[in-house]
Amino acid sequence: MDADFFRRDVVAVAVDLLGVRLLVDGVGGVIVETEAYRKDDEASHSYRGPTAANAAMFGDPARAYVYRSYGMHWCLNFVCEPGSAVLIRALEPTDGLEAMAARRPAAPPRRLCAGPGNLCKALGVTGGMNGLPVLRPPFLLERPAQAPASVSGCRIGISKAADRPWRFAVEGSAYLSKPI
Repeated sequence: MDADFFRRDVVAVAVDLLGVRLLVDGVGGVIVETEAYRKDDEASHSYRGPTAANAAMFGDPARAYVYRSYGMHWCLNFVCEPGSAVLIRALEPTDGLEAMAARRPAAPPRRLCAGPGNLCKALGVTGGMNGLPVLRPPFLLERPAQAPASVSGCRIGISKAADRPWRFAVEGSAYLSKPI
């Protein structure tokens, strides 16, 4: 993968990230659920323009945009075209299962990385990673040999523009945050 992969429309990138192996310091798995957010999207953090909090979204593609949701959970996004980013909603855990289980001791294996906050906790993603390049350590991204079959549906957990079918998932995955 290279920066050109991310230097495209966010909806296309959100679909193409399905099946990609994502590791953070050697811990992670296969991306099974994403959501797309464009600059002209009322639900996007970039909708009202650049701020100190969303500056990473207006930087170079292939950067992490990490923010706090509800003041409690970190959320990991990958920046695409300026002002757009893909929220990583769920992984199928494959690497570093012991580390993930230690970070989320009450979670059954299928739920370790189901939901953006759970995913960040399991992978050890923090606000200190905001703005880091996702094509260099501590991140590792590997494309699959073959793209998985996917499905789409409405985004969840938002109140504005929730009806856009910009939530994408690997068809049949048991590791989603919620079924599509």
